Parts: sequence; structure tokens; C-alpha cells
Amino acid sequence: MPATPVDADTYTNPVLDADWSDPDVVCVGDDFYLTASSFGRAPALPLLHSRDLVNWTLIGHALERLEPAEEFAAPRHDHGVWAPSLRYHDERFWIFWGDPDRGVFQINAPDVRGPWSRPHLLKAGKGLIDPCPLWDEETGEAYLVHAWARSRSGVKNRLTGHRMRPDGTGLLDEGEVIVDGDRIPGWFTLEGPKLYRHDGWFWILAPAGGVETGWQGAFRSRGFFGPYEERIVLEQRNTAVNGPHQGGWVRTPSGEDWFLHFQQRGPYGRVVHLQPMRWEEGWPVLGDDGAPVTAHRRPALPPQPPAAPATDDDFPGGRHGRQWQWTANPADGWATQHSGDGLRLTCVRTGDAHDLRRLPHVLTQRLPGTPCTAEVELRLDSHETGARAGLAVLGDAYCWIGLQRGADGAVHLVHRFAEAVADGERDAGHARPAPDGRARLRVEIGPGARCRFSADTGDGFRPSGPVFAATAWRWVGALLGLFALAPTGPGHAGAATFTRFTVTPL
Repeated sequence: MPATPVDADTYTNPVLDADWSDPDVVCVGDDFYLTASSFGRAPALPLLHSRDLVNWTLIGHALERLEPAEEFAAPRHDHGVWAPSLRYHDERFWIFWGDPDRGVFQINAPDVRGPWSRPHLLKAGKGLIDPCPLWDEETGEAYLVHAWARSRSGVKNRLTGHRMRPDGTGLLDEGEVIVDGDRIPGWFTLEGPKLYRHDGWFWILAPAGGVETGWQGAFRSRGFFGPYEERIVLEQRNTAVNGPHQGGWVRTPSGEDWFLHFQQRGPYGRVVHLQPMRWEEGWPVLGDDGAPVTAHRRPALPPQPPAAPATDDDFPGGRHGRQWQWTANPADGWATQHSGDGLRLTCVRTGDAHDLRRLPHVLTQRLPGTPCTAEVELRLDSHETGARAGLAVLGDAYCWIGLQRGADGAVHLVHRFAEAVADGERDAGHARPAPDGRARLRVEIGPGARCRFSADTGDGFRPSGPVFAATAWRWVGALLGLFALAPTGPGHAGAATFTRFTVTPL
């Protein structure tokens, strides 16, 4: 759903109202490209495109599968691809990211749509996160900066710098701390650095203070290894934008400067805001003199039609759109292509049928950040007792509504949920017959991500169960999910077909 403009010359924040976590942005010609964290979902590293920095579309992913593949054959929701950096250098696109359990990786491609190279491990180690490269066009030298995750390394609140091979294949030194947040009064959890060269200075734009309550800082030095002086350039102040956090600076072809960053919004994840940026006395000034803007004059770029990453899907030929990601690396046979419309998911046999959070074969998309209704039509084509399929709102706690084949051979509409601390499901509503093995499923997502489930089994939509409050994962917003499964046993367990998935604003 596109951001709602106040008028033709104004945009409103957030410009991406869903969980596009840890954004980074680059300008190439007249085009802007953005990538974001994807953690343990596949495909990974989403790629978005815009011509005006306000309207964005999802054009693909840079990483089809997470590596090593065997480690991501099962869900690892808070692992995988953390905080990437996107750059364009030497007529190639480059993405660097940190896997907190393995180290700093790099991929590159001559075209943003690929093909992208295989991941190259640039620096091995635990707790290495938020890497960003810099190619100094004046000297031909290259650099890398990264932050630290205390959960893996025991270290945080500092930035480490390296000289890097210009071809991006290796580092030229052991690295040294170039900014130590412990030495700056009041600063903590310094992370997410983005590295730039401007006006004879090395610049690092990096947030601190935590994602919910922190601020955005700027650091500058005449030499890459420091010493750096710092300044807070964006903070909440009296606005509703809590902890305006890490992002990227981009300059338009006409010379305007803008900054894209995220705001943590609980179950909605990290939504993306666009801030004007100007220079004053040699320092960047973001937003409205350092406070986030709610609405602002649009960038001086050619007008573009309203656009946003897709949500609706008719699943033509059994293929799902780019907006969908699996909760782990996909396996052959989970989805079947065919000549008509509709997503045909195999009822994958599993010993974890009692807990959707453990399943790799849940197909997900981001929970919209504004009130909406998500609907999908489902047909259960399995005669296996216990086979089920449905529509879920998935997080640390989850809830789903769908169809299940009972021991009596009949198909029933069921509604179940699991609390964050529970290792199994409970009924959230009363089961009822679904005579044709079909149902139209609906979840209304109201303010605060409070979800009301309902279903139509042939006699109109009827509500089911109490309100469910969606919850985030640790670093990931709640997800909308489609799934099909069956208990363990021999042979093929059949399939379920989903058609006409729609998301409609309330």
C-alpha cells in the first residue's frame, strides 16, 4: 500500500510501512535501489527500486538460498542475514552483510537483477555485524567498517575498521577500533555504521542507544583510522518516531541529500522513513533540525505514480510473487506449478505439526503497518487424517485459521493459537464443518496489530475466537503466513490450494 500523500508535492512517513529492517540505499543514474535485512528467511536480501525515494517496488532478491544450506534447512528466525550495505562501484553492485554466527560476507553483480555471485566470506568470526565498504575514488584505496554483537562476541558499542583489497576479496590488516562508544559519555550500543567520503572527510553515520529509544549519530575524521569527532544528528525529541535508527544517505542526480532509516514498531517490525538532509557548518542536519519529519516536500525528482511492494497474489501457474519468503531454505516439492491459478502447497509430513514456528515450509510476507484485511481462499485436497492448511499471523506467539481432515474423514474449519512460551497449540475457536473442503479465510488486522479471525464455509463470514495480539520475533516483525502439513507417516499426504490472496486497507 503506497504512502498516503498530503498533496502532490508532499510525502508522508513512513514511505515503506512494513518490516524492511536496516535499510541501505544507493543511487545509480536516475534509479534508487534499497536492500534490507532478511534474517533466516529465503530468498534473502530483498531488492527494491524507486525513481523518487517515496514510491518503492520489490524487484527481486540477491540471495536465493542461505548458506551453509544445511544450517538453514530449519527455521532460524533471528539468524542469517543481518544489516546489509548496498554500494555501486566499478560498474557493479555490491552487498556486504554480517552473519553474526559466521562473519562478514560479500556478493556482487553487474546488474541489480543479477546474476549475483556466490557469497564470499570476507572476514570470519562471531559477532561481526553491520559491515560497510568504502572505495575512495581519489586514492584508489578501499576500506571496511563493522560493528559487534555482544550476544556472540561479548563485545559491543565499538566500530572496527580495516583496509580492504580494492576487488573486495580480502582484508589487508587485522583491523583496529576506530570508534569506541564506551569513551563517548552517554553513548551505548553503537552499531549499524555506514561509511562515506565527503568534502575531504571520512564520514560514518551510525545509530546508538538501542532500536526503540536511541538516536542517529555522525562521525567525521580526516583519516580513516581516526580520531573521529561525533555529533547526534537525528533523535526523537517531541515526535512520535521512537529511536530513529540506522539507515543510509543518498544524493540525488540534482544534488539533494536524503536519509532513509527505520523506526521500530513492535509487531510491525522496522518501518522505513525518509528524512531531508542538508549540511550546516560542515555537519549533516537530518529531518527538521534533527527531529524526524512526519510530512515533507518531496525530493526534486520526476513525479512517479503511487507504488508499494506488492501484497496481493493470484499465484498464476502455481508461482508465488516476489513478496513471499519461506521460513527456511526451500526444498523441492513444497509447491507444485500447474497450468491454472492458485498456490498448490504439499501437505508436508512433519513431527512438528503442533508448532508452526518450527516449520521451514511456511510461506510468509510482511505484516502491513496499517490496519487492513488479509483474505485467501483455501481448498484442502488431502484425505490424510490430521492434514491441515491455513492462514497464520506468525511471531513469537502465533494464531491461524484453516481446514483440517478429521478422524471421521470430514473436513473441519479449525482456529488455533500458541503463546510465546508454549511448545504447542490450543484451540482459539470452536471447530465447525467445512462440507466442501473449502473456506474463505480472513484476518482483520486493526490498530496495534490486534487481529480478528473469521471464515466463510458457505454460509457467509462468521467470526471465530477472541482477538489475537500479533507479536514480533526478537528482531523480526510479525508475518502473514500460508502453510500445509500432515503428521508423520508413509506416502504422499496430498496438498492444499490457496487462491486469490488479497490485502485491503481498513
